[in-house]
Amino acid sequence: MGSPVRQVRPRRPPCGRTSRPPPRTWQHGGVTAATPFPSFPSAAGGPDDPADAVLQGLDPEQREVATTLRGPVCVLAGAGTGKTRAITHRIAYGVRSGQLAPASVLAVTFTNRAAGEMRGRLRSLGAGGVQARTFHSAALRQLQYFWPRAIGGELPRLVERKVQLVAEAGARCGIRLDRSELRDATGEIEWAKVTQTVPADYPAAARKAGREAPRDPAEIAQLYGMYEQLKRDRVLIDFEDVLLLTVGILQDRHDIAEQVRSQYQHFVVDEYQDVSPLQQRLLELWLGDRDSLCVVGDASQTIYSFTGATPDHLLDFRRRYPHATVVKLVRDYRSTPQVVHLANGLLAQASGRAADHRLELVSQREPGPDPVYAEYADEPAEAEGTAARIRDLIAAGVPAGEIAVLFRINAQSEVYEQALADAGVPYQLRGAERFFERAEVQRALLALRGAARSTGNDPLLDDVVELGAQVRAVLGSTGWNPEPPAGSGAVREQWESLAALVRLAEDFARARPGATLAHLAVELEERRAAQHAPTVQGVTLASLHAAKGLEWDAVFLVGLTDGMVPITYAKTDEQVEEERRLLYVGVTRARHHLTLSWALSRSPGGRPSRGPSRFLNGLRPGSGARASRPGGGGGAGVERGPARGRARRGPVRCRVCGRTLTEAGEMKLMRCEDCPSAMDEGLYERLRAWRGVQAGRQGLPAYCVFTDKTLMAIAEAAPGEAGELAVIPGVGGRKLDRYGADVLAICAGREPAGGDGADA
Repeated sequence: MGSPVRQVRPRRPPCGRTSRPPPRTWQHGGVTAATPFPSFPSAAGGPDDPADAVLQGLDPEQREVATTLRGPVCVLAGAGTGKTRAITHRIAYGVRSGQLAPASVLAVTFTNRAAGEMRGRLRSLGAGGVQARTFHSAALRQLQYFWPRAIGGELPRLVERKVQLVAEAGARCGIRLDRSELRDATGEIEWAKVTQTVPADYPAAARKAGREAPRDPAEIAQLYGMYEQLKRDRVLIDFEDVLLLTVGILQDRHDIAEQVRSQYQHFVVDEYQDVSPLQQRLLELWLGDRDSLCVVGDASQTIYSFTGATPDHLLDFRRRYPHATVVKLVRDYRSTPQVVHLANGLLAQASGRAADHRLELVSQREPGPDPVYAEYADEPAEAEGTAARIRDLIAAGVPAGEIAVLFRINAQSEVYEQALADAGVPYQLRGAERFFERAEVQRALLALRGAARSTGNDPLLDDVVELGAQVRAVLGSTGWNPEPPAGSGAVREQWESLAALVRLAEDFARARPGATLAHLAVELEERRAAQHAPTVQGVTLASLHAAKGLEWDAVFLVGLTDGMVPITYAKTDEQVEEERRLLYVGVTRARHHLTLSWALSRSPGGRPSRGPSRFLNGLRPGSGARASRPGGGGGAGVERGPARGRARRGPVRCRVCGRTLTEAGEMKLMRCEDCPSAMDEGLYERLRAWRGVQAGRQGLPAYCVFTDKTLMAIAEAAPGEAGELAVIPGVGGRKLDRYGADVLAICAGREPAGGDGADA
C-alpha cells in the first residue's frame, strides 16, 4: 500500500461503450428501485421524453458540460453557478441518449447529504440507476464485497470513537493529553493517513507541510504508532483505513481491479478541490488507463487543507490531461449583484496559486439590498443585535428556515443560542445529532412502515385519503400533535422533527399524485440511507466550515474580528489565504440579505481592543478605496452598535465572589456556576409554571419566553421593581414591557395579572 504512485498513460476508449451488469451486482447490493425526491423537479416531459429534454433550461456553459461526454472534462464552477445541475444533467443526457449505461457511471462527492441530493436529482431526470456516493461509501462497499476473496474472513469492525482509542494510545505511551490536545492529535493522525504518511515519517512530513502539531512531532509519531498497534491487536479499522485498504487491494490484486473497472467506466467527481492524495490515488486505481473522467471544483472554495485536501489535483488537471475540455461556470444564479460584488472583492485581494485561478462571478439576479456592516461594543450586544435583526426579517416575511448565523468556531454559538431564545426565535444547530438517528424519528419511521404494510386493514386510516393526513394520523397515534408544544427546547426539537416528516410527506404527495404510504416509506428509507434529511424549521446556527454547500435567503456572518477571521493560529501566508477563502464561502451562502458584524471587546465593559477582520479592508465603508457598486449607489455605512439603543453595560461581576464573568451562561446567572446559589426554589417553580402558561398561549417553546437560566437569575435576585428586573441578562426592554408586571407580581407573592403575552 505504500508503493509509489504509478504514472498511467491516458488512453481514450470509445465513449459510448457500455456494460450490462448481472441482476444483483456488488455495487448495488440488491437495493430496491428508487423513487424521485420531491425536493427536485422532474425533467421536462418526464424520463420517457427524448434526451434533449434534459438540456432545456441550461445556459450555454452548462449545456457544454452536459453534452461533452467524451474524454476528460474539467468544470471550473464558481459558487452558485449551478454545478450540480450541470453534472447531473450531463449524466442524465448520457444515459437517456444511450451513450452511458447507468450502472457504468459512478458519481463521487464528499458528504452523504450531497450524494443524496445528487441521487435525487438523477432519479427525477430518468437516470436512477447511476451510483452517487462519497469516496468512503463507495470504497466501503468494495471493501466489504472483496475482502473475503482478497484477504479472507470477515472485514474488521470499524472504530466508532477514534478519540477514545487515541486517548488510550497516549496513556500507553505515557503522553498525557488534555481535551483540546486529544482532538488535535486525532486530527494529525487523520492527516497523516490521508497523505499516506507512516508514523516514522510523520515528523519530517509535518515539518515540510508547515503543520503545527499539538505536541512534539516525535510524540505524535509515537502516539500514531501505538494507535495503529491497538487497532491491529483488536482487529479494528478506522475511517481512513477504508480508503487505504481499498487502495491496497486494487493495487495488489489486478483481477479485482479489473472487475471494478469493468463495472465502472465513467466517473464524475464533485468538489474536486477537496480531494486528498489518498482519494486521488483511489480514483486513479478506479480509472486504470482510461480517461472518461469529469471533475468539478473551485479552487477558491478550498477550505479543508487541514484534513489533507488540496486544490493541486484540480489545478493540475490540464497538465495530466492536455487534451481535456475545460468549461468555466461564472453565471451566479444564487446571489444578488451586491453579494456577488463583495465576494469578488474578497478574492481580488487574495494571493497564491488558488487566487491565480479565481473565477469572477457575474450575478444573474435582480439587485437587492447592500450588505450591512455592523460594529458592536461587545459580543453579547452583537448577539442581541443579530437576534433583533432576525426578528425583523421574520416579521417582514423571511422564513426562519431561510436564515443562518455563521461563525468561525462552534464555541461562539452559545451566546447566539441565548439571544435567539430570548428574542423568541426558533433555531437549530447544524452539526448536532443526525436527523434520522433521532429517537423520535426512528419511532416515527417504524410506525409509518407498519401503517404502510397494513394499508386497508388499519382502522386508524379509515376515511383518510390524502397522504399528508395519513401521516399526521399515524404520527398522532404515537403522541404527536399538530400544534407546537409549550415545553422545553428538547420537546420543541422533537416536535419539529416530526413536523418536518409531515411537510416532506405533503411535498412528496404534490410531486407524485397518487403516491401511497408504501411509496413514502420507500422514499424515507432511501433518504435515511443517504442521510438526506428534510428541512427542520428554525434559524440555522453553524460554523463556516459546516455551511459549505448550503445557502439561505439571509446570512449573518458574526464575530468577524482580526484574530477570529483569520483565526489566530493561521500563521503562514497559505493558512491566512485559506481563512480568506473560508470567509468567501460564508459570503456566497447568502442569496439576498447579508450582514457582517464584529464586536470591539468580548464582554460588556471590556477594553475595545479588537478591530474588524483585515479581509474587510477596502470593502467596508470607510476602510479605504473600493470599486463602485454595481448599478451605482454608495451603500450603507458601518452601523455602530449596540443595537436598538441598548445601553452600554459595565463588566458583569459575580454577585457572590465579585469575579468578572465572561461566559454567557454565567453572565445570565450573574454568578459563577460553582458559586453557591441563593435561589428561592419556590419562586423558581412558580415562575416556571407561569412561563408554561405563557408559552402555551402563544404557541412558543418555553425557552422563548425566558430561558431556565434567566428564570434562575430572577429567582435569585427576587427583584422588587422594574429597574431591578431590567438589569438581569435575558430580560431586556421588550420582555420587560411584555412580561415585567407578571414577573414582579410573582416575585412579590401575588397572582399575576393574567396578561396574554401579546406584544405591547
